[in-house]
Amino acid sequence: MTAQLDQTGPGTDDPGHHPDDTEHRIRRKGGELTVRVRQLHDTSDGGTILLFGPVADGCLVRIHSRCLYGDVLQSDDCDCGPELDKAMDLIQAEGAGVLIYLEQEGRGSGLIAKARGLRYSERHGVDTFTSYRELDYPLDCRSYAPVAAALRELGLRSVRLLTNNPEKMAAVAQAGIAVEPVQLITVPRSERARAYMQSKREFRGHWLPEFRVDPAAALPPDALPAAGTCAHPAGVVPATG
Repeated sequence: MTAQLDQTGPGTDDPGHHPDDTEHRIRRKGGELTVRVRQLHDTSDGGTILLFGPVADGCLVRIHSRCLYGDVLQSDDCDCGPELDKAMDLIQAEGAGVLIYLEQEGRGSGLIAKARGLRYSERHGVDTFTSYRELDYPLDCRSYAPVAAALRELGLRSVRLLTNNPEKMAAVAQAGIAVEPVQLITVPRSERARAYMQSKREFRGHWLPEFRVDPAAALPPDALPAAGTCAHPAGVVPATG
């Protein structure tokens, strides 16, 4: 694993220091951020680390597993794309933060396994966790230990972790980093997405609301969960903005 933060800092005039040669500006939704890039090398749970603005203790961090359908194709069947988009909105609003994009498609089993699971779900009317079990795939074979170690190598001692996943929080805390979890509440864009979010609550203990909608209709963009239906432990802060 070679994810390391350039301790000298970018743009210094001191000739003994070496500016980060990946630093550049990125424009998004009418705003602009500086970004630096690191590679997280791991045979199963590697990916890319994007450092936005002046990264420091207490900054926002999003650990995101790749979802080609949700992130790139903007599928309405899951909450992956909306979560990533909201996380980036929050990081951009603060002008700083870390996005770690992990190559963990299909909860670590890959896109082919994911596609087979989705096909099985369609044919048998079950959730994808049940499909994986029936197809002899692990329900979730991702590990967050490498990325937690990378955050330590970046010099971070405390973070605000943008997540609904208790396993991510536990992994970062086990690396000796103080964690304030910040919940990402996104509205499901379809009944299929609502059912998927519910299955993550039931099978993996994610801190998600119980959205109740008409199965025949997608949710409107401004739909909100019922008060008091969001399951999360004390100390988890819902993201706003």
